[in-house]
Amino acid sequence: MSLETGKVNSVQPGSGEVRNTPVRRSGIRIMGRLVGLVTPLLPVMLLAILLGTLGYLCAIFLTILAGFGLLHILLAAAGMELNPGTAGLLLGAEPGTLFVLLIVLAVARGLLHYGEQYCNHFIAFKLLAIIRHKVFAALRRLCPARLEGRDKGNLISVITSDIELLEVFYAHTISPIAIAIATSLVMALFIGQFSPAGAMLALAGYIAVGAVLPLVFGKRGGGAGMEFRGAFGDLNSFILDSLRGLDETIQYGQGERRRRQMQERSDSLGALQKKLNRLEAAQRSVTNLVILLFSLAMLLLMITMKQAGEADLVGMVIASIAMMGSFGPVTALSNLSNNLNQTLAAGERVLSILEEKPQVEEVCGREHTDFEGAQAEKVSFGYGEEEILRDYSVEIPGGKVIGIHGASGSGKSTFLKLLMRFFDVREGKILISGKDVREINTADLRGMESYVTQETSLFHDSIAANIAVGKPGASMEEIVEAAKKASVHDFILSLPKGYETEVGELGDTLSGGERQRIGIARAFLHDAPFLLLDEPTSNLDSLNEGIILKSLKEERKNRTVVLVSHRKSTMNLADTVYEMDKASRPGQEREAL
Repeated sequence: MSLETGKVNSVQPGSGEVRNTPVRRSGIRIMGRLVGLVTPLLPVMLLAILLGTLGYLCAIFLTILAGFGLLHILLAAAGMELNPGTAGLLLGAEPGTLFVLLIVLAVARGLLHYGEQYCNHFIAFKLLAIIRHKVFAALRRLCPARLEGRDKGNLISVITSDIELLEVFYAHTISPIAIAIATSLVMALFIGQFSPAGAMLALAGYIAVGAVLPLVFGKRGGGAGMEFRGAFGDLNSFILDSLRGLDETIQYGQGERRRRQMQERSDSLGALQKKLNRLEAAQRSVTNLVILLFSLAMLLLMITMKQAGEADLVGMVIASIAMMGSFGPVTALSNLSNNLNQTLAAGERVLSILEEKPQVEEVCGREHTDFEGAQAEKVSFGYGEEEILRDYSVEIPGGKVIGIHGASGSGKSTFLKLLMRFFDVREGKILISGKDVREINTADLRGMESYVTQETSLFHDSIAANIAVGKPGASMEEIVEAAKKASVHDFILSLPKGYETEVGELGDTLSGGERQRIGIARAFLHDAPFLLLDEPTSNLDSLNEGIILKSLKEERKNRTVVLVSHRKSTMNLADTVYEMDKASRPGQEREAL
């Protein structure tokens, strides 16, 4: 990963616009933050490092022992005396003993490698579950202000593929770095027994292959990795939009155009993948070349020292073999860097969500508040530079039905979101029971309000489960009663599976009016004293509108209702109606229709 900044797709809250912005962290900082998440599993990580180091040493010493066996045969045939010390003991060992040692090391290598991989993947998948939980918790914290208008495809990409890519970091990056450092130090000490200069050359080789080359190629590929993750998320968004708009695409003959656009995006993504593949191929080639050069340099150094009488034949051969066979850990580290470009880009996107500050901070620990009425005092609010409400004031007495009538875009829905404290006002106050909503426990506020939006969101679940969202743990009798109040009970019973009927993704098996009535049933089940209805009859015909308004009239007892609509007929239910339009932001009271 580059130590320089790359690019990442981000979204301006509320804008729905995805654009490229600089990555906030370097690769080292991203790795530091990701490593910090390992703290709860540190003992398992240390065990993985120990097993991995021992496993690599077993593999390396397989070659070294074979070298000692070969020297044993050659020296014995030449009748040469054996040197004292460890080398002499190994040279003096019988071929059968060396053969047994080779088998032991080979078996130990397999067992140790399995143990290391098991520990690393245990850590990886455990942490991926923890990170997913943290990301979903962060999204709940950011919702709805920070997520309104945000590219859903990119969010799905973060939640799925980006988090999944972190498996490479946790299973194949953290411990390999520590293993490479530990193994390199052990091998430098081993080679140092034969030649201090050889030990220094070995360290230089390990650093070049395991650190210098990954950093150099990481700088070249860091931006490409981030660009690839962003393009991947954009393609996800495009596919998601295409699936949701499939009917319109067929109706208006846009299939070929959408196919062409998808092909162009796929080709662009493929070009970025080819660029990353070329970088990886170049790095592998350069890495292999550097390994050969350092191995050759070690051989030439030891030959020179042998000729100068500073090393013997055993030192010359074993030091050279040890150098050639000990690049495995640092080679694995070097090969990580190209995959790491994408992994750290994914890590940056995940960390950005985890660290993003919510636009509206939740309140807790305050005295419990009961609903007694609501009020807006000279409220001003807007999205970005666009002003929606200016000096808006309205009184909502307890037990009354307040209608807010106006054209689309006049700020009616925005006002309801301010009452729910989905956003905070820029100026003025939203008061509930005489208290500023910013001083009321968020759980209390949401508990005393039921909010029915213009477009009811349904989950891919049964109708009963969708209604029960309004009151977790509700009995079937309560669900049926709420459905009756929303005039949707008879329709539900007409379905083959009744309340257990699946509504499909986003409720696409139901009409808009049916979805809206289920949303109203959900609000009735919540049974809050303050009911906010945003265009509750907009998707209903006149007959069903009358049925819903009759239900609302019957259910208004002990409730305060804010009824937002552009339909004048819907306002018949209101005790007081406020007109709202773009030309006159402040609420202007008029008599109920």
